[in-house]
Amino acid sequence: MTCNIFDFGALGDGKTLNTAAIQAAIDACTAAGGGRVVVPAGKYLSGTLCLKSNVELHLESGAELIASLDPADMPDMLGSFEDDNRDTGWEGGCFLLARHAENITISGFGRIDGRGREVFFEDDADGGSHESPLKVRSFRPRMSFLEDVRNLTVKDVTFYDAAFWTLHMAGCRNVLIDGIRIENNERGPNNDGIDPDCCQNVIIRGCVIRCADDAIVIKTTAPMSRKYGDCSHILISNCILRSHSSALKIGTETWGEIHHVTMSDCIVDSCSRGIGIWSRDGGRIHDISIHHISGSTRRYRDRVRQDAEVVVWWGKGEGVFLSATQRAGVERLPGPIDTVFLDHLALTCEGAITIAGEKESPIRNVSIRDSSFLWKQQGSQVPDCLDEQPSRRGVWPCEVPMAYVRWGEGISIRDHVRFAVDDSLRPYIRQTLLFEHASEE
Repeated sequence: MTCNIFDFGALGDGKTLNTAAIQAAIDACTAAGGGRVVVPAGKYLSGTLCLKSNVELHLESGAELIASLDPADMPDMLGSFEDDNRDTGWEGGCFLLARHAENITISGFGRIDGRGREVFFEDDADGGSHESPLKVRSFRPRMSFLEDVRNLTVKDVTFYDAAFWTLHMAGCRNVLIDGIRIENNERGPNNDGIDPDCCQNVIIRGCVIRCADDAIVIKTTAPMSRKYGDCSHILISNCILRSHSSALKIGTETWGEIHHVTMSDCIVDSCSRGIGIWSRDGGRIHDISIHHISGSTRRYRDRVRQDAEVVVWWGKGEGVFLSATQRAGVERLPGPIDTVFLDHLALTCEGAITIAGEKESPIRNVSIRDSSFLWKQQGSQVPDCLDEQPSRRGVWPCEVPMAYVRWGEGISIRDHVRFAVDDSLRPYIRQTLLFEHASEE
């Protein structure tokens, strides 16, 4: 069955609220056994849309779905859940919502607009450099929340200017994310690109992502971990990633295990971190393979600290960052990180390669091989600290080494690994590998 939203009363003038018309098309399609809901060229303002089983939401070229920023049009996600999600911390609206469904596709060469430009604003808190996180002025819904969807496909579409997380998949199984574009504000807080959360059997390939927060980040949040278990069997490849945070990341939410993940053949473009693995909440992270990653990482200017609520970037231009340490103010120990293989990395960076565990949670069996790292200044900042946010250690000043390893066992940085320091950073980088309570192979 094909349902054109025009036939259900939608108007593509960019002003008319089309929630009821588009939802009617989705409901009719799923009631008939499934098919395609077509969004033709035009601009369609809408509130929350609930995607249903066996339905493909297809945006034709020139079509735009535009998120309403009126809270009345975006029911609080917390209130819409029948099961217990009271401790998620996810209060607020959501534009595209699906829960406990199957065979859902979002496709086409149209655009989905989150209107982050109307939520974020400049207050020149970084001395006019226009690099720091922007401030947030109002209600900002998530662009999507797709929970417990089996057989999910998202392909070709452009997600534009998300005000909060862009593509959040929680507890999904058998997922294909193929050839999408995410074009977010490079200074917008919390506008992550793709977040697989307690998902299994996921392929993410051929995507171009630009955002301020993490580009692709695998995690196991507390409520989703209790319901759906591990996050595992994930392939990420052939993506181009630009972010003021991490390009390819695991964590920081790690309540359940994360394992059997492969990241390969990606370009990272001026990210504050290239590859990051954070263990904080007790779940084990293991069997991770990362190879053929090239590009650059750099440090961005933070906001001038004026109060305790100021938002700063996590990351100081590290090409590789592995961290197992406690969050500030909690007694919970982080889970172990072990069996991580990295090879054929070619990165120009500004911060230290960091592999930092604790006595109670050492990092084990990490190998970096056949790689090259060049330390070269690319922005206005220079190395002067190590950054382990969020943690008890936080950010601490030091003379920055090329590589810093703490409480690690079976750490191997060898076999055709080349380190070089450009003259621009030679006064700031300690040209050595610093091991503390760690064994090198």
